[in-house]
Amino acid sequence: MADGYDLLIVGGGAAGCVLAARLSEDPSLRVLVLEAGPDYVELPAALRDGSGPHTASHDWGLSSEPGSVGRAIALPRGKVIGGSSTTNAAFALRGSPYDFDAWAARGNRGWGWEDVLPWFVAVENDLDFGHEPHHGGHGPLPVRRYAGEERSAVAAAGQAAIEATGVPAIADHNAPGAVGVGPLPVNEVDGERLGAASTYLAAARARRNLTVRGGAPVDRVVLERGRAVGVRLADGEDVFGDHVIVASGTYSSPAILLRSGLGPADELRAAGIEPVLDLPGVGRGLADHPAVSVDVAYAGAERPRRRFQLVATLHSEQADAHAEPPDLQLIVGGPFDDPGGAATGATFFVGGALLTPRSRGRIRLRSPDPLEAPRIDLGYFSHPADLPRLVEAVRRAWRVARAEPLDDLSAGTVSAPDDDGDAAVERFVRAHVWTYHHPVGTCAMGPSPAAGAVVDPAGRVHGLTNLRVVDASIMPDVPSANTHVPTLMLAERIAASMRATGAAGGPGRSPDRGPGGPRPYDRGHDFRTDPHRPDAAHRRPPPGTALR
Repeated sequence: MADGYDLLIVGGGAAGCVLAARLSEDPSLRVLVLEAGPDYVELPAALRDGSGPHTASHDWGLSSEPGSVGRAIALPRGKVIGGSSTTNAAFALRGSPYDFDAWAARGNRGWGWEDVLPWFVAVENDLDFGHEPHHGGHGPLPVRRYAGEERSAVAAAGQAAIEATGVPAIADHNAPGAVGVGPLPVNEVDGERLGAASTYLAAARARRNLTVRGGAPVDRVVLERGRAVGVRLADGEDVFGDHVIVASGTYSSPAILLRSGLGPADELRAAGIEPVLDLPGVGRGLADHPAVSVDVAYAGAERPRRRFQLVATLHSEQADAHAEPPDLQLIVGGPFDDPGGAATGATFFVGGALLTPRSRGRIRLRSPDPLEAPRIDLGYFSHPADLPRLVEAVRRAWRVARAEPLDDLSAGTVSAPDDDGDAAVERFVRAHVWTYHHPVGTCAMGPSPAAGAVVDPAGRVHGLTNLRVVDASIMPDVPSANTHVPTLMLAERIAASMRATGAAGGPGRSPDRGPGGPRPYDRGHDFRTDPHRPDAAHRRPPPGTALR
């Protein structure tokens, strides 16, 4: 049995690192991070290398149910300190203002675009546009774009080819409302991926009130009379704390809640778990970006290490460009040498992704065993609007791959549809679709648990005290962008609000309570009035917010 802590953070991924760094800024708070994977004070060289995603090691080994596509899809997720921010391709995109205004429209007060923009600013140190009012120049996360001599032949030719298909050029994908093709923002400097562990957590590790434990997978939350009092690890050890924050990601966070007896009561009983609180939304609402690539043999001589430098966003024929976010993304990546490392056989790809899927999947437990992976149904193409739009994205990607000057780098197609007809492209999509690694929504925030919400807009689990979920699983819908930076923003925002209202606890204070009873925060907190909210006029974080 471990000594008590003020805050237990379950998961040392992107959100967990932000929470640990920000909440431990208060020296009176005893903060413990429990990470299932290894905790590296200094990441191994292979995990620092930003040349591409590193999913061969430090992975959870998850895969989906066959579902409507008829086959299991590998679901790489980082099982290591920093989570998938330690193993991903370092895309640093925000999404569209429409995404976040839609969150607010669903009853999540304070999560509209004007509310979240200052927190995107607080996250970043944009090395190219930090002087712009909608960007930050002092945050923990460095963001840059490859240009000039650093730009690869594939990226340069890919931009020209995409422009030739009618997509406008843009310089900054993170400018509010930007839609077009241009350099990809990345959190990578001098070839090193700088994820949440290398930035947020690294700056906080020396604090005496912060403890990080690796190799500590969590089974469940320990609840007493409707209040979280600690967690039970997979090996049976109980760790106690005044406030529990589950930050284990879209696949693992709902699994922890379900094993704790929180979720659809009938499904819990069927899994051999006694229900504690009937929360129908736990595990439901899973949204992810499906993607498909057209692979091309590479005829060039260059082998750059920076393989992801270009991205394009656009609206499908079904989308309203004047009232909706871009719903398609094109990625040009490579070249990649063949697995055997031969001098020939390199490829590049043009990928197409659906950014605003309407299909929804879900997470279920196979058993109460915390070491057994949950059943993951991605739900791809369960909504009739999704497959036609991804077909359009793949058709556009194929057109780009055959356009000049990208075609000059081609030695022939390796993987593409048999022809350009709908039936052939649909078959290709179903046979080759992969996850773009952006799952959200399985513990969605919203005002009503009866309508499927699991947490309120402050991340507090409905119906319980001192238990929150703070990670991508609480996003009510997937942004029209890669989800790493939105996750950092979300965690920054909730951590600062906890600090500002005293909801983080500490000596003499009880989490979510003030000395005399519930604070106004407990009756429906409005993030727009946070004392710690970055100044919306200047778009800069307040003094002390940026890590030093």
